[in-house]
Amino acid sequence: MAVKRETVTFTALSKEVKSSKFRNIYVLQGEEPYFIDRLQQLIIETALTEDQCDFNLSLFYGNTANVREVISACQQYPAFSQYKVVVVREAQLIPKQPDHKNDLDLFASYAEKPLSSTILVICHKGGVLKSKPFTDALKSANSGVVFSSNRVHEGRELETMIVSYANSLGCNIDGKATSMLADHIGTDISRQFSELDKLAILSEDNNITPLLIERNVGISKDFNNFELEDALARRDAAKAFRIVDYFERNPKNNPTVQVIAMLFSFFSSTLIASTSPNKSPEAVMALVGTSSTWRVRKFLDATRMYNTRSLVNIIAYLRECDTRSKGIGSRQDQYALLKELIYKMLHA
Repeated sequence: MAVKRETVTFTALSKEVKSSKFRNIYVLQGEEPYFIDRLQQLIIETALTEDQCDFNLSLFYGNTANVREVISACQQYPAFSQYKVVVVREAQLIPKQPDHKNDLDLFASYAEKPLSSTILVICHKGGVLKSKPFTDALKSANSGVVFSSNRVHEGRELETMIVSYANSLGCNIDGKATSMLADHIGTDISRQFSELDKLAILSEDNNITPLLIERNVGISKDFNNFELEDALARRDAAKAFRIVDYFERNPKNNPTVQVIAMLFSFFSSTLIASTSPNKSPEAVMALVGTSSTWRVRKFLDATRMYNTRSLVNIIAYLRECDTRSKGIGSRQDQYALLKELIYKMLHA
């Protein structure tokens, strides 16, 4: 019977490594390089001190690596250390042999009986490691773990990741703060985690709040895309135009293309909520693909201010503004177009 592959998350695996609970073999694969780089560095830093690295860290690179030499290094005992760490970086570049055999298959025999004092880390970026003999041996012997580092998509997936990582740092983060980071930084995972690391240190009560973000990340808690959403959801014209004026004075941090994309996402979700026969927060959450109850409440609040016909018109206005802001059929200033859009939306 086939052995089911263990499913692990970056946060769970990081926590495990930080607790010095090591696997014999780590296969880190996938399209998001940050998680792969961070995990392999975390394993090295946790398993070895700086002095121990001189004798107990072996680094190999895919374009020059000889798999037999890697295995030989894995079979050596550590010197003055509990562990020896062997890392193969850029394993996707390991060349095939002239007979077209996959060198990665050679790891299969080692995976069946790895040395308990060796931690082997194989970093395979850009896709899945293709060596069935190796991965089958890894699973059947239960000698390691395969971690798939997938690209993080905007929306629910990104928000969930931000909350999960903040929690792993021992911090709570509210819905508005999560949305501010997701909108401002997006799927630049390296920067997201760097900012969260900083915020966790600066937080005095283990709470990451909009005010803390404003003071230390440079995002205004009063003049940002989510405050604009809130103003439009309540049809608060004065506040909406104040925010757009702020955007115009700070164009570098508030490009119109980003504002339009955010508004399109918000009103598309509001339209879905408006047409849903089941308007419970749980049902709408599943339909629009978010884990944020705070955002779902905003969608539902907006449905009380805009009927379905108004929302359909707003989507049309957004599409038109997006086209014109790219210079198609219009030479108007982008922020003049944005103000015109806001006027139309408020009067839809």
